[in-house]
Amino acid sequence: MKRSAPQQAPEIQVETQGQMPPEAIEYAREKVWALTGRTREPVLHARVKLTHMANPAMERPAIAQANLDVNGHPARAHVAATTVTEAVDLLQDRLSARLERLEQHWEARRGKTPVPGPHEWRHGSEPAHRPDYFPRPAEERQVVRHKPYSLVRESPDEAAFELETMDYDFHLFTDIGTGEDSVLYRSGPTGYRLAQVHPHHELVGPVAVSLTVSDLPAPRMNVDEARQRLDLTGFPFVFFADATTGRGNILYHRYDGHYGLISPVE
Repeated sequence: MKRSAPQQAPEIQVETQGQMPPEAIEYAREKVWALTGRTREPVLHARVKLTHMANPAMERPAIAQANLDVNGHPARAHVAATTVTEAVDLLQDRLSARLERLEQHWEARRGKTPVPGPHEWRHGSEPAHRPDYFPRPAEERQVVRHKPYSLVRESPDEAAFELETMDYDFHLFTDIGTGEDSVLYRSGPTGYRLAQVHPHHELVGPVAVSLTVSDLPAPRMNVDEARQRLDLTGFPFVFFADATTGRGNILYHRYDGHYGLISPVE
């Protein structure tokens, strides 16, 4: 990636939690700054969070997260490692990949060519750098974050792009072809799977990404029932239709061992 014109130095905010090496903040700032010099679009702001967990049982207690505002479009990365320095290095690599995907997306839109498929985007080693889940006992888990928001109406290709640039494990959206609340998540080394509140696989239009569509409708339940299913299955998340509204919701495991809930705004 090359910058088309000089840009003003962005603000790079670095937050820390836990015990840190003295040079950690400046090291993280330098690594992220190096990436901003390689983007065509200006990076307007960057926020980095470094965490060192005090739990001695964790093999990778150092966690690094970053959120970038690239000319109005967000990019995100989240990694874990044995040391803070290693985590920052991995974070730079992961952010670089996401900025490259964002650049490909912009170039594709300028030239009106298809966005590259996931086989051109993803690195096989990326899942290994995910933070470990804290082994919190089920009776101690709570829904500590509830995020209601208006679901974006988009295609599965656009949902895959959002999932990759934001480093999500899943992406909740409304499928523009069927009008159904849907979730897209990774399935296998190079593909994606789509689940919908009411499946209409015959109405899902042609896509560029490798995609399979679930034939099973989302189960209708309340949050307590979704918690029971999540604990019983051990899955990273449960996609369900809210018992009251019928809208698609996601209850998921957070890395701190608690739950998070994502629900649409009516």
